[in-house]
Amino acid sequence: MAKKKFAKDSATIMTEMVLPNDTNTLNNLMGGRLMHWMDVVAAIAAQKHSNRIVVTASADSISFKQPIALGNVVTLAAQVTRAFNSSMEVHIEVTAEDIPANKKTVTHRAFFTFVAVDQNGKPIEVPEVVTETKEEIELYEGALRRRQLRLVLAKRMKPEDAVELKSIFNLDIPQ
Repeated sequence: MAKKKFAKDSATIMTEMVLPNDTNTLNNLMGGRLMHWMDVVAAIAAQKHSNRIVVTASADSISFKQPIALGNVVTLAAQVTRAFNSSMEVHIEVTAEDIPANKKTVTHRAFFTFVAVDQNGKPIEVPEVVTETKEEIELYEGALRRRQLRLVLAKRMKPEDAVELKSIFNLDIPQ
């Protein structure tokens, strides 16, 4: 693996205001617009970590539990949680703020995966992630399980080869 970089060095914060053109007929932020913003902030974090062009490989666990209203200020915070050979997992946390009401709410969390590529679009090695805080360590440790789950669901890994997943479910899958 290439050199090491601190997780905090990839930290990226992006702020947007929900305008009428961003909303649905209920005056809430459209899901597609939010996913676009999440993809942009996560790509920037992955580029900071790898110093390379990156492409989106997957987007996981985006749940729309809390609407974001017209006029809210949306803050998207992204940071690389772990790097593998050429791929990086990026954690994104979205906060909506109603400034006149002085109310902030964490509305969404997600994990995106990016692959660093060279000038010809071929995957290229990325630096290892060095964690420092308790949250960074927890996200780093969970990243291998999330990666194995992504690979199994994409049929790129056999369930019986997902050792980290088996360990959390105490599964003894016969070979």
